[in-house]
Amino acid sequence: QVQLVESGGGLVQAGGSLTLSCAASGRAFSSYTMGWFRQAPGKEREFVAGISWSTDNTHYADSVKGRFTISRDNAKNTVYLLMNSLKPEDTAVYYCAARPFNSVSLSYKSWDVWGQGTQVTVSS
Repeated sequence: QVQLVESGGGLVQAGGSLTLSCAASGRAFSSYTMGWFRQAPGKEREFVAGISWSTDNTHYADSVKGRFTISRDNAKNTVYLLMNSLKPEDTAVYYCAARPFNSVSLSYKSWDVWGQGTQVTVSS
């Protein structure tokens, strides 16, 4: 299976932008649906965005729709999360995830592989 390493987190002011990257190593990256989740202190891990094998099927949480964009480059074994118009409530640890099915699931329990997470902090 794949191994995942996130990067790109940091501190940004409200209204700013960040791009997260998730590099995958291992076999058959293109056979995995990829996703981003986030977890704020004291809260459950929540779905942010997902993209299927073929890249033509994407899903977003209502809270980020229109502000965040998920994309993948199968040649580089990398998935990205472009985050615009960031809000303080976007502050969380962001996790990259993978599942070996051609569909996005909103439940974190349905994802098989996880990265270590990267902190995103949005100041007001």
